[in-house]
Amino acid sequence: MQHKSTQVNFTGQDIYVGIDVAKNSWKVCVLTQFIEHKVFTQPPIAQILADYLHRVFPGANYHCAYEAGFSGFWAQEQLTALGIPTMVVNPADVPTTGKEKSFKTDRIDARKIARALRSGELHPIYIPTAKDQECRSLVRLRTIFVRDQTRCKNSIKSLLYFYGISIDQTRIRTHWSHAYVRELERTTLRTELGTKTLQMLLDRFLIIRSQVLSVTQEIRKLALTDPFQLQTEMLISVPGIGVLTAMILLSELVTVDRFSSLDQLSSYCGLVPGEHSSGDEEIITGITHRRNAFLRGILIESAWCAVRQDPALMAAFGTLCKRMNKNRAIVRIARKLLSRIRFVLIHHTPYQCSLAA
Repeated sequence: MQHKSTQVNFTGQDIYVGIDVAKNSWKVCVLTQFIEHKVFTQPPIAQILADYLHRVFPGANYHCAYEAGFSGFWAQEQLTALGIPTMVVNPADVPTTGKEKSFKTDRIDARKIARALRSGELHPIYIPTAKDQECRSLVRLRTIFVRDQTRCKNSIKSLLYFYGISIDQTRIRTHWSHAYVRELERTTLRTELGTKTLQMLLDRFLIIRSQVLSVTQEIRKLALTDPFQLQTEMLISVPGIGVLTAMILLSELVTVDRFSSLDQLSSYCGLVPGEHSSGDEEIITGITHRRNAFLRGILIESAWCAVRQDPALMAAFGTLCKRMNKNRAIVRIARKLLSRIRFVLIHHTPYQCSLAA
């Protein structure tokens, strides 16, 4: 007598999993090709989800997605290694209804990710390797320290201004130089508590300054190693680009080959205009809000330097300023600068200044 197997087989069937990632838990929505199977909460452990899917849907084709955010890419790496192909998507690219915007919960977020995944509307973002992520973290750390340093400087200046204290600049060549800091250290307020307040702010400033120096030295050491050394040498040949700017570009872009065109690269950097069109009405807005937060600012800053060094960019900037203000014109120059950066990275050729824009 033969016994029929009770093992359910999902071979060839597609299972779609949307995850809303939180610090202490995951909200998971599982869809089949036709129905919603289940929405549940689990600990943020990839193995638990993989075991559940393999047990309930053995042999199925799994498709999983979650939104990019604070959690990074470790969940994607672990789930993929456990046989659950997972993509990380831009939160702004997940289709959302008006009702879902008004009533936002983890359950709704997980469900809309799974639904968009099943309908094929999601596209994965680029995921750097673990080494690239750690190099990026080091370079970004300097930006964080510099911002902290600026806030600390502003606090000191505000305190001095509040009490009507000014530093004699005639004896000090450079603002925030060692001589300027020594002058601040000798400055006293009317009471001992006020002087201590100023001294503690100065102590904090000096600590942050030493951190900026330390991380800058580490980045410069990293720039002398493979694969950054050759690329850095190519980039610093472009006007307005120094070693630190080159390392920001390389750590954020990782590889310029992943962008099929200059337009795609410009979009990633946030150097393209937004557009609102309806019928015959076409409205071109300013530069888009979508951008890599670390790239657009540094490119525009470099563009201001480049127009003083590159005759072609200087001429182009002068022409643009005749029909728009300088701030809008420098965005166009930043895009031209980005084109030069892309060229030297693709062709591994140092940039040569010319008179042609």
